[in-house]
Amino acid sequence: MIARAARAAGALACAVLVAACGQWHGVNSLDLPGTRGHGDGAFDVTLEMPDVTTLQRNSRVRVGDVTVGRVSGLRLADGHAEVTVTLDPDVELPANAVARIGQTSLLGSAHVELSAPTDTPPRGRLREGDVVPLERAGAFPTTEQTLSSLSLVLGGGGLAQVQDITRELDAAMSGRQDSVRDLIVRLDTVLAGLDDQKKQIVHAMESVDALAAEVAEHNEQIGAASDQLAPTLDVLARERTDLTDAADALGRFGRIATDVVSAGGDAMVADLQDLEPVLASLTASGDSLTESMRYLATFPFPIDTYRNAVRGDYANGTVILDLTLPTLDNALFLGTSLEGLLSGGGDRPAPDLASLLVPAVGASR
Repeated sequence: MIARAARAAGALACAVLVAACGQWHGVNSLDLPGTRGHGDGAFDVTLEMPDVTTLQRNSRVRVGDVTVGRVSGLRLADGHAEVTVTLDPDVELPANAVARIGQTSLLGSAHVELSAPTDTPPRGRLREGDVVPLERAGAFPTTEQTLSSLSLVLGGGGLAQVQDITRELDAAMSGRQDSVRDLIVRLDTVLAGLDDQKKQIVHAMESVDALAAEVAEHNEQIGAASDQLAPTLDVLARERTDLTDAADALGRFGRIATDVVSAGGDAMVADLQDLEPVLASLTASGDSLTESMRYLATFPFPIDTYRNAVRGDYANGTVILDLTLPTLDNALFLGTSLEGLLSGGGDRPAPDLASLLVPAVGASR
């Protein structure tokens, strides 16, 4: 009896002593035996969590379902929870690791799950004093959340309409199995093509985004241009009937021209081919033809100098006398038997001038 009283008194004294020191927060406030995260080399990491659910001190910390540490501290900071975990010294995780709170069993016990990121490449290594921020923290759905969502579905969230949907789909596809099968095959082909062109589609979307940004930068200029374009649009709206009639007339002209070309195609092609040398000659003449028309009305006095032809009581004139042998030959003997006599040209030898003059003298007698 005395021993029992002594033990009770000792326990009471310890409780009072611990309470007086302000360190007693239940059994979980003590480092319980059998937990991980002890010994030389163990290190602490701080996790910023939006919610700790049922997490407690000494809860397990897992990596790939293997316990590697324990929760050593919980506190509230800046509207979110800060969870301090102590990890074994041989734990290797990247510095950008992610943390989630998971439920160990259906009874509600929770643990912290650490893992490498899946959306970004791992980098560095998690060390003493590192912090996992809120954007890399979260929680898996709890049993209560799962049951709540399931009750919502089963209690009028849409499951009752599955039978109606199935019945309508069966009525829509009945007798059209081949068409539906062909549609699925084509849809698979389209999706495969889209998958092959993912890079091009992403590039096109990026180009559209860049264009939208460029348009946004010139929003004021575009607005001003739109305001200036409004009167033009009003004119087009008023002249819509005339523009439509003109377009219809142009269409009729096109049809008639097509009929004409189709009916006389070969002859038209031949005429165009015959016209080609004429047009080529006109092109080769350059501006000589148009320039000659200027002088036709003032012949023989050029239009550029006709004002100088008559000056007072006299007329100006210029005489060019060319007495060279080739010129005299072309002027006097061209086309006669004496052609080439003076210039020495032609294929036959020059005739004897005396033999040509004797018959002429005899004839004169």
